[in-house]
Amino acid sequence: MNTTTTIKTGVKKGSTIALGYIPIAITFGLLAKSTGIPAGITILMSALVFAGASQFVAVNLLQLHTGAWEIVLTTFIVNLRHLLMSASLSAKIKNKIPQSWIPLLSFGITDETFSFLSLTDKEKLSTGYILGINTIAYFAWVGGTALGVYLGQGLPAIIKNSMGIALYAMFIGLLIPSIKKSNSVALVSLTAVGISALLNWGPSFLQQISRGWKIIIVTILASAIGAYLFPEVGETIE
Repeated sequence: MNTTTTIKTGVKKGSTIALGYIPIAITFGLLAKSTGIPAGITILMSALVFAGASQFVAVNLLQLHTGAWEIVLTTFIVNLRHLLMSASLSAKIKNKIPQSWIPLLSFGITDETFSFLSLTDKEKLSTGYILGINTIAYFAWVGGTALGVYLGQGLPAIIKNSMGIALYAMFIGLLIPSIKKSNSVALVSLTAVGISALLNWGPSFLQQISRGWKIIIVTILASAIGAYLFPEVGETIE
């Protein structure tokens, strides 16, 4: 198939991902708007960052008046998984994708597109196919964000303020299915909850740590414990 055909095929296959992105992107736009972030900055964040989890975290930290370096470091840690996803995917597309396209295709990799591409037969992967999937997902996310931002201007204040719960609902929605499939994920999640509880309700000197640094500490410690307890990839899926 030529490039145009493979792009169309990728767009068609990626439409299911796009449909899932739109409501979450709208929620992000509403949440960012409710915290006072300018519309242009919110849309630009989705256009340049294109990482839902870290964007929600960043907005929440901004709402808590967290320092800039804490936000940068936290989002960096949250997005570290993209290095592993890109490395894993590169093994499937090695010698099939021109080097000049790698940066653009890498930018479009998300949790959902990575999962989809990882389950796709290696023979079907091509520059156009991956580009089509990434493109439809990207425009759904950016467009949904813009829709949320401008919808937010006409919503009552009580609804806009209530959008703060969206962050927690999103993470719970992502976490519960993984916990059901993996005991290791459940154990690491409980470990993270325990560390977080210790930092928030433990000795007074721990309670004085800022919210941003608490998130960083919990992420690093829980990940390190998980890597130590479950060093083999096969043990993470049961």
